[in-house]
Amino acid sequence: MIKNKINEPLWLALSFITVIMAGSVLLYLPWASRSGYTAYIDCLFISTSATCINGLVTLDTATHWTLFGKIVILFLIQIGGLGVMSFAVFYALLAGRKIFLRQRLVMQQAVNVAEVGGVVRLFRHLLGFTFTVEAIGALILALRWSGEMGWGKALWFGIFHSVSAFNNAGIDLMGGFKSFTGYTSDITVNLVISTLVIIGGLGFIVTYDLYHYREQRKLSLHAKVVLITTGLLLLIGTLLLLVGEYNHALKDMPFGTKLLAAYFQSATSRTGGFSTIDLTGLFLSSQLVIIILMLIGASPGSTGGGIKTSTIAILWLAIYSQLRGKKDTEIFERRIDTTDVMQAMTIFLLFSFAMLLMTYLVSLTYPSGNFTYIVFEVASALSTTGWTLGLTPHLTALPKFLLIITMFLGRVGPLTLGLALALKDKQPDIHWPKGKIMVG
Repeated sequence: MIKNKINEPLWLALSFITVIMAGSVLLYLPWASRSGYTAYIDCLFISTSATCINGLVTLDTATHWTLFGKIVILFLIQIGGLGVMSFAVFYALLAGRKIFLRQRLVMQQAVNVAEVGGVVRLFRHLLGFTFTVEAIGALILALRWSGEMGWGKALWFGIFHSVSAFNNAGIDLMGGFKSFTGYTSDITVNLVISTLVIIGGLGFIVTYDLYHYREQRKLSLHAKVVLITTGLLLLIGTLLLLVGEYNHALKDMPFGTKLLAAYFQSATSRTGGFSTIDLTGLFLSSQLVIIILMLIGASPGSTGGGIKTSTIAILWLAIYSQLRGKKDTEIFERRIDTTDVMQAMTIFLLFSFAMLLMTYLVSLTYPSGNFTYIVFEVASALSTTGWTLGLTPHLTALPKFLLIITMFLGRVGPLTLGLALALKDKQPDIHWPKGKIMVG
């Protein structure tokens, strides 16, 4: 009886909580860390960060954890990126079990599709596509690193970083909290990691459309909007960072390396979480650009977080329509439903409110912190990016716990969590008379 009263969004939220708690217990085990002991708040923080594919860490992943601990983190990233339901479906399909309506509804919520029909087929594509892309990325990275690390370590590094990049997790094994700053000019590492981040951030609905493009010879409206918005954000982000840091953080680099570095930061800032330059050395203007890109994030149904590319696109289209005096929001000779516009506005406002609230609470509990660093850290946690200016490892227990909540909100989604906790009232057939409130 109780089970039937729990709606699909709440099942989704509870599944993430279950994985996070299980992961924190595994990381708390003595053989998970080299010292044999890790404070539980750090275990909970790392487990949340990995499961919510965030990337913020309080401890150096390369030096603190044993191989067992790193494998736990890797599995948490994979489970969190694909979603708990993906693995449940994977094992059900292997066992030949039937996927029931309740499971299909949760799957629908997990990948954020409008209809439940065809969701199992989409999940099959999701799983097959994910493992194939991750395997290709791991192989290329292993080949690149084999000369300097040896085949065993190179293969392990290739697998870990390919999974972390595709799932937009941003957790690395390079050590010293330095991410890929040692590979700023390395074309192979830069292009492979950034490509994995971009593909993972497009969303499985878009990759499904692209995969079947040769058969259908057309893309859905959603895929068109996501691809155009993603391309524009990559271009704008690259240009702003290149111009802003040309004679500053990038000044000692050849032009090709400057362009590569600006592109990489632009690509991974939208929830990827890897970096090839020292973020603390950037101008405030560049850090602001990164914060905006982080908050926009990836696309719906992807491994990334943020407000989402399509949400921002719908809002801009709605504003453009209003400025032109048009009642309908239109693109590509299609009218965007008013419900979608309202949902986009709701997501944007809830996300903005969560950003302001968590910034205030972290500032309140950590008054000695630099405000810019706090804003950056909260934006990174909420957007599940994982970039840091170095503040997270120095936080006390309470602000760490606040960031744990922020990461969870950013992954599950303010709207999904709101739907899970709120009582849904059926829209009545009889409406109140219209009222007029002045705006502007």
